[in-house]
Amino acid sequence: MKTPVIQFGTSRFLQAHADLFLSEGTPALGITVVQTSGDPARAGRLAALAAPDGYPVRIRGRKDGRVVDEEQRVTSVRRCLSMTDQYEEVRRVFVEEAEYVLSNTGDSGYESKAEDSLSAFSPGMSFPAKLYLLLAARHAENGRPLTILPMELIADNGKVLRGLVLEIAAANNATAGLMRYIADETIWASSLVDRIVSAPIEPAGAVAEPYALWAIERAPGLVAPTVHPAIQLVDDLREIETLKLHILNLGHTALVDMWIRQGAPAQAIVREFIARPDVKAELDDLYQSEVLPAFAALGRRDAAAAYLATTLERFSNPFLDHKLSDIAQNHAQKVERRIVAFVDLARAGGHKGDFPRLTAIVDRGGAA
Repeated sequence: MKTPVIQFGTSRFLQAHADLFLSEGTPALGITVVQTSGDPARAGRLAALAAPDGYPVRIRGRKDGRVVDEEQRVTSVRRCLSMTDQYEEVRRVFVEEAEYVLSNTGDSGYESKAEDSLSAFSPGMSFPAKLYLLLAARHAENGRPLTILPMELIADNGKVLRGLVLEIAAANNATAGLMRYIADETIWASSLVDRIVSAPIEPAGAVAEPYALWAIERAPGLVAPTVHPAIQLVDDLREIETLKLHILNLGHTALVDMWIRQGAPAQAIVREFIARPDVKAELDDLYQSEVLPAFAALGRRDAAAAYLATTLERFSNPFLDHKLSDIAQNHAQKVERRIVAFVDLARAGGHKGDFPRLTAIVDRGGAA
């Protein structure tokens, strides 16, 4: 049993995202999933992920104007390993089988650790340090260069991860051949992922919305691991990041501003809030009068209009209780990144229109 994909991370997001796509795609690919945390409480999850009949992903929401509520089964996971307890087997799979490396190691996965200076594997190492050791082992066995597809929510994640691994390689006095293998021969692909995965299914599986995106930035020699409608090869991830940040995320921040002005009711959720005529009218006016004209000035009106239609469907998901109080966290910073930055982008692109609603949100200071 050989698996061309090795995945670091067992999150429910991965279960309902990449693992599902690799199960459904052409060709379908087998995955070895590696638990990086060493948490013994997740042993049951590891066993269930690799069950012969797969595990369930429940898709619930709205798509193309209709309500979707269906179950799919994921059968791509063929083997699960613990990096803490089974490092030698992880190393063997990485060296002998892998063609693609996926990772989603959480917010702290890239943070340096004291153990990173060790020359031999330690469970306490950061993910870049562990990846360096595995790449060094593959290079020593004359393994072909592979493609690394990080999925952490970090801008330019492929470039960032490559830089961190090279820093560790230099600190370990890696040979010129190994440095070249890591820097130039390995393919480091930046990617952007998007899907709301709202709840786990025990012991393995998840509930997710219909919308899903895995955008991978083109790079020399890069071939997508499989063909699937949710996987897109793009020239520049910033184009998708801009749509997401300044339509979906901007819309969330505008809704929070309305919510604050209406007394910030504790239990308010997005789908019920936007169903109110006054809220819907204000949000529609903001998008149609301020957001879409700015994207038009940037030469992207059609792409923005299509993304907006999808966004409004996602906001109205009848199965998702997305609390505005959760979205309101760090509201002031979100106003700066999602609204102030958008106005600046539009002005730099030559847009001459006014932004009365967006300016008012900024003037209110974004205090949640």
